Amino acid sequence: MAIAVLHALDSARTQWYHITAIVIAGMGFFTDAYDLFCISTVSKLLGRLYLNVNNFVIGVALIGTLSGQLVFGYLGDKLGRKKVYGITLIMMVVCAICSGLSFGSSAGSVITTLCFFRFWLGFGIGGDYPLSATIMSEYANKMTRGMFIAAVFAMQGVGIIFAGLVSMILSRIFLNMYPAPAFSDSPADYSHVLSTQPQADYLWRIVLMLGALPALATFYWRMKMPETGRYTALIEGNAKQAAADMGKVLEIEIQAEQDKLAQFKAANEYSLVSKEFFRRHGKHLIGTTTTWFLLDIAFYSQNLTQKDIFPVMGLTQKPEEVNALREMFETSRAMFVIAFFGTFPGYWFTVFFIEKLGRFKIQLMGFFMMSLFMAIIGAKYDDLQHNKYMFGTLYGLTFFFANFGPNSTTFVLPAELFPTRVRSTCHALSAAAGKAGAMVGAFGVQSYTLEDHPKDIRRAMFFLAFTNMLGFFFTFLVTETKGRSLEEISGEDGGGDHEAGTQMTGTNTSATTATPY
Repeated sequence: MAIAVLHALDSARTQWYHITAIVIAGMGFFTDAYDLFCISTVSKLLGRLYLNVNNFVIGVALIGTLSGQLVFGYLGDKLGRKKVYGITLIMMVVCAICSGLSFGSSAGSVITTLCFFRFWLGFGIGGDYPLSATIMSEYANKMTRGMFIAAVFAMQGVGIIFAGLVSMILSRIFLNMYPAPAFSDSPADYSHVLSTQPQADYLWRIVLMLGALPALATFYWRMKMPETGRYTALIEGNAKQAAADMGKVLEIEIQAEQDKLAQFKAANEYSLVSKEFFRRHGKHLIGTTTTWFLLDIAFYSQNLTQKDIFPVMGLTQKPEEVNALREMFETSRAMFVIAFFGTFPGYWFTVFFIEKLGRFKIQLMGFFMMSLFMAIIGAKYDDLQHNKYMFGTLYGLTFFFANFGPNSTTFVLPAELFPTRVRSTCHALSAAAGKAGAMVGAFGVQSYTLEDHPKDIRRAMFFLAFTNMLGFFFTFLVTETKGRSLEEISGEDGGGDHEAGTQMTGTNTSATTATPY
């Protein structure tokens, strides 16, 4: 029961509009990553300025992100992708600026205000996850859909690089302008005061506020995007409008076929909370939520705790050997190096290979390799402290295979496996499970790395190796989606058992009917 507008989307050649959609959605993810990870570059500086700063400053945005994913994911299905897409961007712009304007009469009030705005910043970021993934999946043709969704997500890697780069450049400028003695070189009674430049209070605010710029730059173009053809046709039931909108952006003429649409909708009326949904999609939902949860325990533990690992790797000096601005500069520089050589390439390997290897194989490989390298680091941690180049290589490889692996595929799969009416919600549930895992990393695993005790860091690495291996096995609950239309994958096209002949093998049963890009 093919509908013309859906067939046109699936078989459309790659054109300028697809690239525009990737850039618009991708800049949202660039902002998301910058805002979430720049806090790692300034957290130790905040600790020097305001003393009692704990993991909550880092983790509070993750709580907001989880909440935002659930709320905006649901609204994306109920109100439409476009209607709520702009709201997330506005929240990110306003809260990024307000985070930098966190003032108060005491250190505690400043940090409380910062945490308040970081929560709502995370709330807006959370909405970007299901909406960007869903919009991109519903615009793309079936032969390049995985590549396009992965390209949007790959902008997270660029955002992480810029979080380190911007912090490194600005801290270097401030350091040249405001030199100060190291903590250990200052008189004992005044070591904290003399080694912490008061001008640094401006620096962290500037770094946080700069996160508003990329989101602000793409707001107009995000508002110009039409609603996805699949939502307009299958959810709103307006085949004529869907054909007009998609015909305009794809520069072709599409028949409305309102009669076929009525039959299509009648065959897919079950809700998210129903026996029919769990019969068709329950296993996949368990698979996408568990794998994302397990992945983010490791991924966010890596990213948020790397500032504590850097001294062991020789990338930064010990805190007592530097002043406040020097510590931020070295942390930012190390974060930039790891992101550029380890994190960033992995994202783009996924973009280039996802339509060749498939989602399933990449996810399995990534989980296995992450588990292997983390186990090696845990087992050989004492020896690696004296072999910093090997330590850096192994640590960088865990980042590479996280991104050429489950960090990318857990974002792609929920945008493809579920039917249109609940696609955004199911992606949100999967992403929220991931952020729950991120909070385990931020509040749990990170506590093992704060004091730099080798025994505790070994425990953390073995625990992360174990969670990655669990992710490897839970991957068998999802199926390969390469080369098939969204309706074929979800069973919305009425083609019977939508898993037949596709489980785990990556068999492409319909790719020959698509127009090559």
